[in-house]
Amino acid sequence: MSVVSRFIYIFSADHHTVKRKSGLFHNRNMTKKTVLVSIVTLIIVSAVIIATFWPDKSAMKRPQEPKGPYSYVNEEVKFQNTKANITLAGTLTLPSKGGKYPAVVLITGSGAQNRDEEVLGHKPFLVIADHLTKNGIAVLRFDDRGVGQSSGNFKTATSLDFSTDVESAVAYLQTRKEIDKSRIGLIGHSEGGLVAPLVASGSDNIRFMVLLAAPAIDLGKLLLKQDELIARSLGISEPEIQKMKNTNASAYSLIAKSTDLKVLRNDLAKLAKKEILEIPPQLLPPKMTKEEFIATQIDNLSSPWFQYVMKYNPGKTLEKVRCPVLALNGEKDLQVTSKENLSAITRALKDGGNSNIITKEFPNLNHFFQECETGSPLEYAKIEQTFSPKVLTEISTWILAQVR
Repeated sequence: MSVVSRFIYIFSADHHTVKRKSGLFHNRNMTKKTVLVSIVTLIIVSAVIIATFWPDKSAMKRPQEPKGPYSYVNEEVKFQNTKANITLAGTLTLPSKGGKYPAVVLITGSGAQNRDEEVLGHKPFLVIADHLTKNGIAVLRFDDRGVGQSSGNFKTATSLDFSTDVESAVAYLQTRKEIDKSRIGLIGHSEGGLVAPLVASGSDNIRFMVLLAAPAIDLGKLLLKQDELIARSLGISEPEIQKMKNTNASAYSLIAKSTDLKVLRNDLAKLAKKEILEIPPQLLPPKMTKEEFIATQIDNLSSPWFQYVMKYNPGKTLEKVRCPVLALNGEKDLQVTSKENLSAITRALKDGGNSNIITKEFPNLNHFFQECETGSPLEYAKIEQTFSPKVLTEISTWILAQVR
C-alpha cells in the first residue's frame, strides 16, 4: 500500500465497516464526484475513494495467487522486537530444506497490513515471495505490529518504529542456519520504501535493497500531487481540484510546522470548520454524528504516524545508504509518481556517494505494479493481475546478480 492508501483505514471510524461494504464507503447511488467533493471538504485526501467501491470478493479472479502444497518450504515463524517488546509473526519460505540461501525481508506499504500486504483482494507479497523462493531466494514476510498474529500497537507507531520491526526480522534471519548472513536484503513497497532505507542506512548487514514505488520527495508535496492526479483521473473539475489542494496544503503545512499537539488539534479543528460543507447523512459511519466524524479525522491527522511522515526527509536517509539499490516504479502510478521520485532516489544516493543504483520505469503499470488502463485506484480491484511478471523477473534477476 502507498502512503496515501493508509487513509483507507485511518480516515474511517472503523476500517472493518469498509470491508462489510456498509456505512461511509458503500453507497452505489452516489457518484464518484459527490464522494470526492464531500470527503475533501473534511481535509481528507482523495485516495480514500479506493475503498468507496469496495469489491465483492466472491467475484474476484486472482490467477497469480499460489496455492499449496508448495514446491518449497513454507514455515510459520515468530521473532521478537526487543526494543518495542513485541512479538512479530510471519512466514519464512525456503527453496528447500538443505542449503544456505540469500534472503530478503519484505516490507509492507502504509496501513495495517498482513504479511501478504493484502489489499482489495490482492496478495502481492504472497506472489512476490512465491516467485523469489522458486528462484532460489529465501523470503521472510510478516504481519505488521498489531495485525494478524503480531503483537503491538499499530495506531501509535511511526515509520521509524516499523524500521525496528524490520531490523528484528533481519536479526531473526541471521539466526537461521539455512540463511547466508552475508546475503540478506530488503524489498520495500511504497511506505516500505521509506522504511527500508532507515534500516539499510544504519546497518552493515544489508547486502542490497529493492525499492518499489518508494517516495523520495517531500511527503507533503507527494500527497498533494497524488490528490490532484487521482481527482483528475475521476473527472473532477479543475476548480474543485484546486479547492481540495488548497485545503489539504493548509492541513499538511499545519502538521509539518507543529510543535505542540494541543495547538495542532485546535488549528485543524478551525480549518475543518472553515472549509467543511454539509455532509450528507449517508456519508457518515453508522451511529456517528457529524461532529464525531470530524473529530475522528482530526485524531488521525494529528496521529504520531502522520506527524512523523510530514516532517520526514526521505532524501537525507537515502544519502546514507551504501548498499546496491534497485528502484522501480510504474509509469501510471498516480500515488507515487514515477519520474520525480526515481530521479530523487538517484540524486540522493549519488549525493551520498553511492553510484550502485539502477532505476527503471515500467510502462502501463500502476502503484501496485499491475498492468492497467489509467492508473486510477478504482482499477486496482478490477484487475485480475496481482503483480507484473516482468517486474518479478527484473527483481529476481537483479538480486541473484548481487548475491553471486
